[in-house]
Amino acid sequence: MSEFADTAPYYATYRPGIPEAAVHLLSQTVASKQHAVLLDLGSGTGQVPAALHTAFAEIDVVERDPGMLGEADKALAGLPVTTVRLHKNPAEDFTPPYAHWAADTVTICRAFHWMDQPAVLSLLEGCTVKDATIAVMGDGSLWTARSAWTDALRSLIQEYTGSERRAGKDKTYATHDRPYRDILTESVFADVEEHTIPVERPWTPQTVIGYLYSTSFAARPLFGDRLDEFQERALALLTEHADAGVLIEHARFDVLLARRP
Repeated sequence: MSEFADTAPYYATYRPGIPEAAVHLLSQTVASKQHAVLLDLGSGTGQVPAALHTAFAEIDVVERDPGMLGEADKALAGLPVTTVRLHKNPAEDFTPPYAHWAADTVTICRAFHWMDQPAVLSLLEGCTVKDATIAVMGDGSLWTARSAWTDALRSLIQEYTGSERRAGKDKTYATHDRPYRDILTESVFADVEEHTIPVERPWTPQTVIGYLYSTSFAARPLFGDRLDEFQERALALLTEHADAGVLIEHARFDVLLARRP
């Protein structure tokens, strides 16, 4: 069974997309190109190519999990671009689809921490155009958010899954100590610029629950036969913290753009 078979539909429905300011920023990387090629690594359900498709003539989507890739296929079906290709591979094993293929922009959103980062950057050295942009981006999660309601929600999750952040059924989350900027500057893509986009997201108690079930730290299987009990308590907690039914998350969406010097 797909590792994310249970989470993929929730991911497709409840994960926040990328901010409009990020869409504009990334589209500008190829504004002067007539036939731009996008490579999206660790694509999940295809949110990034779905948001950027008007700027690119070819899109290659790389996702190792078949459940996620199936959702991406549905999201990207019928987009008005020349070609969309789906690759069921880890990012480290991506193979260009044809001879002399090269990406103009590579996007990695909320997925770089799962990858062998030096291996991926080494691979990209050989399959990108000279002036390619590598975009590594993300925004944390409701686990890392700090507010009264997210703190209370995290404590509730920990009652059921343990104090350590889970990364699926049998794993705990491994934090990365080194900033992504440092990792990028050690690669051939050493010219790095940073962009921080403030984001204010409204949630409802129901959409927060849907989001939780899309994550590796609060996926439904982690609660076992106590799932219904957890959901009932979480909805009550979130409803108590909501203002007129709305919960506000203040986040920042960070984008690193890396190029060859």
